[in-house]
Amino acid sequence: MRPTLRQMQYIVAIADTGKFGDAAKVVNVSQPSLSAQVAEMEAALGVTLIERSRQGAMLTRAGEEFVRRARIILKEVEDLKAVAKFGRQDLTGRLRLGILPTVGPYLLPHAVRDLHARFPTLRLSVREERTVDLDEHLQNGDFDTIISTPDDHQNIGHQPLFTESLYICAAPEDPLSQEKGPVALIDLKGRSLLTLGQGHRLNSIIQQIADASGAEISSEYEGTSLDAIRLMAEMGAGVAILPSLYALSEARRDRSLYARPIAHELAQRLVSLIWRDTSPLAASLKTLAEPLAKAAAGILAQEGRRLGAGAS
Repeated sequence: MRPTLRQMQYIVAIADTGKFGDAAKVVNVSQPSLSAQVAEMEAALGVTLIERSRQGAMLTRAGEEFVRRARIILKEVEDLKAVAKFGRQDLTGRLRLGILPTVGPYLLPHAVRDLHARFPTLRLSVREERTVDLDEHLQNGDFDTIISTPDDHQNIGHQPLFTESLYICAAPEDPLSQEKGPVALIDLKGRSLLTLGQGHRLNSIIQQIADASGAEISSEYEGTSLDAIRLMAEMGAGVAILPSLYALSEARRDRSLYARPIAHELAQRLVSLIWRDTSPLAASLKTLAEPLAKAAAGILAQEGRRLGAGAS
């Protein structure tokens, strides 16, 4: 008996979670059913793939190789399904999109109407994830495409959407909030910069800014969202580094937000629509990038008008 695709999904889920129970939830089956299917597959292959213990499930050496090859097969199957579902230029049906949480809420609402007008039968399934998780789930076929920073992904094709600047935000009484215009790196020397949790590309950029300016990364405060680090900054916990899409969105909502751009080439990031370099959707995805880039351009064109610091 040959392993079925479903059995491959089961053992990959076990490899990802380390537990039969958690794996069963991921693939939406009962734990007894999953366990029986894995045991049946092991018996048919004549090899033990999973070492079971009270602490969880651990792959054997044979299991590691099986999972490596199963991931490749499952990804190719997803690509095969995409070939059948999409034409070369037309986008229809469900498209699985992963996106950075520092981009999604501030870009997609401005693009959704144009996207629906251009692709009326397209249904986007959107999930926000950290950079490292976006890469993993793109490569294993969980996502058809992602919106992320291309430098953090390998073996990809991509279409640039926009380059955004980074801004600082500090407490109202902070000297950084008393001036107007761009902030020089030297102005950040000795300052404590606030970051998000591990796995976010933005953290790497902030670390580069800290190294170049003589600032330091806060070891006491770590935000779970841009809203969190902005709030901590305004309470005096340090200096927040905010992407311009977020800063502009918040400036429309909250006129009290005061942010200043950082005048240095390190203080920017390129954001692209990204797909696997083997994806059959490449031609179609390039057409999807157009309304996304248009929406971003409309938002970023307001820099300097919305954020009083930008134009001064």
